[in-house]
Amino acid sequence: MLIKASAALRNDYATISALAKETKEPIYITKNGEGDLVLMSIDAFEKREQMLQLRARVLQAEQERMDGEPTISVSEARKRLRERAGEV
Repeated sequence: MLIKASAALRNDYATISALAKETKEPIYITKNGEGDLVLMSIDAFEKREQMLQLRARVLQAEQERMDGEPTISVSEARKRLRERAGEV
């Protein structure tokens, strides 16, 4: 976990920006010793958002399965994917 004071962000933005891009991890910014903000690179943020969207879709699919929605076999899913790939 990376923690930096707000003064570091204010006084040395370039270093903090480079650190966020290099580590691809969120940087916790503190103000007066207390947590205040979380800073991360755009690439890391977008990757995180994609992962969260995928998780939401998987959870939705699992809920639909548990609710008794019709499902298809793995072989049928592969067949449909091949058909879609052929259309592109």
